[in-house]
Amino acid sequence: MTRASSSPRPNLRPNLRAPATPALPPATPRDPAAPLPDLGREELARYGRHLTLPEVGLEGQKKLKAASVLLVGAGGLGAPLGLYLAAAGVGRIGLVDFDTVDHSNLHRQVLFAAGDVGQSKLAAARRRLLDVNPFIQIDTHEVRLTSQNALPILADYDIVADGTDNFPTRYLVNDACVLLGKPNAYGSIFRFEGQASVFWAKQGPCYRCLYPEPPPPGLVPSCAEGGVLGILPGIIGTIQAAEVIKLILRTGDTLVGRLLLLDALTMRFRELKLRKDPECPLCGAHPTIRTLIDYEQFCGSPIGQETSELPEQVIEPALLKDLLDRRAPVLLLDVRNPDEWSICSLPGATLIPLPQLPARLQELDPQAEIVVYCKLGGRSADAAGFLRQSGFGRVRNLRGGIDAWAREVDSSLPRY
Repeated sequence: MTRASSSPRPNLRPNLRAPATPALPPATPRDPAAPLPDLGREELARYGRHLTLPEVGLEGQKKLKAASVLLVGAGGLGAPLGLYLAAAGVGRIGLVDFDTVDHSNLHRQVLFAAGDVGQSKLAAARRRLLDVNPFIQIDTHEVRLTSQNALPILADYDIVADGTDNFPTRYLVNDACVLLGKPNAYGSIFRFEGQASVFWAKQGPCYRCLYPEPPPPGLVPSCAEGGVLGILPGIIGTIQAAEVIKLILRTGDTLVGRLLLLDALTMRFRELKLRKDPECPLCGAHPTIRTLIDYEQFCGSPIGQETSELPEQVIEPALLKDLLDRRAPVLLLDVRNPDEWSICSLPGATLIPLPQLPARLQELDPQAEIVVYCKLGGRSADAAGFLRQSGFGRVRNLRGGIDAWAREVDSSLPRY
């Protein structure tokens, strides 16, 4: 849905405890007096492999058709979630997103094709999901999810599946689900690592029980900065879809009270037992959070922006171009990794990857005018702040990084 930090875990020690396995969750919220919808001949043929499963059967398939699921985010996780829930016959799927399809989405967001680039994600996703299954309903909410609209949007669905990629929205979705009593099928991805769980305060812990506080702003890079294996959201997203289907059918053991961790480099899964924190301010014995809060303030950074800098600490690409054209004495400092440098770089720049910067400060002149850049501006903001704290008085961060330079100044430069 949004594009800031997407690490599976904050760089904090989570609350991990070892409880007993939680009881089987009750049925998803729906009017018990309402009859289940019938299946037509084509639907019976379509879902035949489900109907022969005792755990699903005809009644279970009708439950799937009667269910409603909201996907928050139509990106890497939302794509497999949407495709498999639609194919499974979940009768009503809601999508929340406000982004457009970009070339950089295509290696992992399998809902979209090259012809969708530049289009609304929700419009493209709706077409694709109805092409997968014309017997379902797709609702679209083309808005940024906020504290003002989250409760009325989420309230209309049985289950919420969190495919967000930033901490403010993740806490927002969690808190809204707790206040509404909804189960939250959670997943997150970063580089080669993923995690999944089901947070449901009626049956077990919520996200705040695991991570009471978000990480400091800028500490965890976004997927755009840190990268993500394209296959990874497919694995985690389909796990989320499986959890949603089990919640609807009331079958199997869900991930309520369990956190599933995946390291795709070694292809190893680990499982951590979780339990509700009795002192959780949201779902504990004496909650102090009774309404949605300002999540950007809580997480310390606006959604879509990892750091907050003063205007004089940032330089626009056009102004930097003017300085370079006038041959002003500016040191360009590239803090990306060498693999990114090999794709493209600004002429005359010096490469010092961010992790190496503290050990290589002596290579830089504290009196020089320095412009720091990375891909999008997050890592370079951290580098610029570190340089200022280290006594460098004339440091600015290139707004939007080399990606903004390629878009606004030099279109011949490859974007990645």
